[in-house]
Amino acid sequence: MITLTDISKTYGDVPVIEGISATLPEGKMTAIIGPNGAGKSTALMIMARLLTPSSGQATLKGQPLGEIPPRDFARHVATLRQMPGLDLRLTVEEVVAFGRFPYSRGRLTPQDRAAIDRALAFLGLDDLRHRNIDALSGGQRQMAYLAMTIAQETECLLLDEPLNNLDMHHAVHIMRALRQLCDDRGRTVAVVIHDINFAANYADHIIALKGGRLVGSGPVAEMVTEPRLSALYSLDFQVLRHEGGLLCNYFTSDQRT
Repeated sequence: MITLTDISKTYGDVPVIEGISATLPEGKMTAIIGPNGAGKSTALMIMARLLTPSSGQATLKGQPLGEIPPRDFARHVATLRQMPGLDLRLTVEEVVAFGRFPYSRGRLTPQDRAAIDRALAFLGLDDLRHRNIDALSGGQRQMAYLAMTIAQETECLLLDEPLNNLDMHHAVHIMRALRQLCDDRGRTVAVVIHDINFAANYADHIIALKGGRLVGSGPVAEMVTEPRLSALYSLDFQVLRHEGGLLCNYFTSDQRT
C-alpha cells in the first residue's frame, strides 16, 4: 500500500530518521512501535505526506506521494494526528463532517451525510452527535476524531498515538474498531502505539524503530519475541502465549540499563 524506501529526515544537522525502508501490507493493521524519540511519528507523517523526507522516496501503490494531487491523496489516505487542532465548540457531528471535505469541500451532499451517519453508528456515537466536543471526556472526544477519519472512507488510515491518555475501555473500543475495519472492510491501518500488548494482540504487522533507524519489520509472530522486545526497549520481557493471545510482561525488577 504505502512504501518507504531509504527514507531519511533531518532538521538542520540533526537526523530524526535514517535509511528507513518499510511497507504497510494492504488490508492489514500495522503497529509502529519503539521507545520515545525513535522517529515513529515522523515516519507516519511522511507516509501521510505531512512531512517531506530529506532523502529517499515514499510511494502509494508505486506512485511517489509528491506526484499525487492533494485531493486525490485525501481520497485514498486519511490521517489522524495527535492534536487535530479543531475548534472545540463544534458538535460531534460537525467534527465528523470534516472527514467529507475531500469530496464536498464543505457543501455536504446526501452521500456525505450517509457517510457521516455510518461512521457515527460504527463507533456507537449516535447519542453524542449533537453534543459539543468540549463537553465530552477525553475518550469520547478521541472516538469522535476517529469517526471523522473513518467518515473520509479511504482505503488507508494513518493514526498517530490514538490511545494516548485513554482508559482501558476506550482504548479497547478503538482497537476493536480498527481491527474490524481491516477484517470486514479491507482497510489498511497504520497506528503509532506505545502499548506493546495492544500491538501484539490487534496488529498483523509490526514496524519497530529505535534511535531513528529501522530495527525490524514483519508479522507479529516474528517481531513479538523476548529477544527482539528486550533489545528494542532495553527491558527484560516475558512473552506469554495463551489461547486468548499474547501477554508481553515487562514488569520485572531486573531491568537492564
